[in-house]
Amino acid sequence: MEEKSSSYLKILSAIICLILLAGFVSDANAGWEEVPKILKRIVPPKFPDRDFNITDYGAVGDGKTDCTAAFIKAIKAANKTGGGRVVVPAGSFLTGAIHLKSNVNLYVSKGATIKFSDDPNNYLPAVYTRWEGVECMNYSPLVYAYKQKNIAITGEGTLDGQGRRWWTWKRGPGSQRDDRERLFEYGAKGVPVKKRLFGGGKLRPNMIEPYRCKNILIEGVTIKDGPFWHIHPVLSQNITIKGVTVEGPGPNNDGLDPECCKDVLIKECSFNTGDDCIAIKAGRNNDARRVNIPTENIIIQGCHMKDGHGGVVIGSEMTGGVRNVFAEDCIMDSPNLDRAVRLKTNAVRGGFIENVYVRNIEVGQVKEAVLKIDFYYQDIEKAHYKPKVRNVNLENITSQKSKHALWLRGLYNAPIRDVRLKNCVLDNNQNPNIIVNVENLILEDVKINGKSVSTADLKIEKKEILQKL
Repeated sequence: MEEKSSSYLKILSAIICLILLAGFVSDANAGWEEVPKILKRIVPPKFPDRDFNITDYGAVGDGKTDCTAAFIKAIKAANKTGGGRVVVPAGSFLTGAIHLKSNVNLYVSKGATIKFSDDPNNYLPAVYTRWEGVECMNYSPLVYAYKQKNIAITGEGTLDGQGRRWWTWKRGPGSQRDDRERLFEYGAKGVPVKKRLFGGGKLRPNMIEPYRCKNILIEGVTIKDGPFWHIHPVLSQNITIKGVTVEGPGPNNDGLDPECCKDVLIKECSFNTGDDCIAIKAGRNNDARRVNIPTENIIIQGCHMKDGHGGVVIGSEMTGGVRNVFAEDCIMDSPNLDRAVRLKTNAVRGGFIENVYVRNIEVGQVKEAVLKIDFYYQDIEKAHYKPKVRNVNLENITSQKSKHALWLRGLYNAPIRDVRLKNCVLDNNQNPNIIVNVENLILEDVKINGKSVSTADLKIEKKEILQKL
């Protein structure tokens, strides 16, 4: 009788597994059906056919004359009359902070450079901003907008952040370290944002930051050498980033970081950065639990990732949660690109990442791994906020060279769940896969180093990890 009961339980367990697997595969196939619905909602803003040339407001394109006042006057005039293009003609225009207003398109003409001052005093007074996932009052971003609608940066010109002076604040005597730790302490203790005063300190400003804005377009321009993250939309929605080139080899020089945003299209952009190329974020630790807004509906199409810590990245500031990320038809290739697809979190962050779909990606070479999901990023001490990562799908991925094909490390009591690779060819991997604390990992038509590999061929460990590998 006991043997029969045991057999029935085994059969029932197998049936349940098949049902769950069928549901997971169905989800993987159905996810891409959401893309046309999301794209239908992402509509770039349009502007009245009026031009406001900054030279008419006193700007001089010699790269030496301070044109800050001219930018302010031109933007104010465009906004006051109902909107239009604030035109930057050919030449080099030195300026401090630029604050965009509703219905204004900052048009940087071919041959034009907006050359941002590297004097920190030109980015005061402090504004309401976010730094590594924590809100504070800090230096103004170089281009900033707060609670505005219908704003754009377009054209074929260049925005030069002149970040090299700022980059020296990263480490060493008088570095950002003390201010960074103090900011994180304020966030942990729930100090009111208006009392988190850092303007005049050492927290480097973001380069372009629309904060709580709607209907945003950044198209065609080259953005280079930002002090910190280059493009950082926060708590904003209906965003189009198209045909943009980002060049910045400095520390923490992320290319594009949508944070707590909704409905974002990133199309035909090129990234060559000192940190992550695209890093999708949703706030850090206790401060993100206070704000409690996820990032959702991010579409990445036809982009080229060169140098950087990762091509398409989620985290590590992702406490508010990230869902519905779609990346397709991209090229990632550089001996200085560490990973292709990377999800990074830990038990201090908590939060969730779910419904990630990546397909048709050509990886020439990456230093470390084609797919890395790591729950041990930075803060590895034990904490109470278990991160949740589920439903990650990679399809039609080719890779020519990497240290590992897969690096997946979940927590013993919070495993990574539902990872699926289909029709992938991952060649010239020097080291074995690292797969720890992963449930429901599925491989279909996958070749690693020329050999067909199924789930049964993988060594999946389940263990408590006390320190980094």
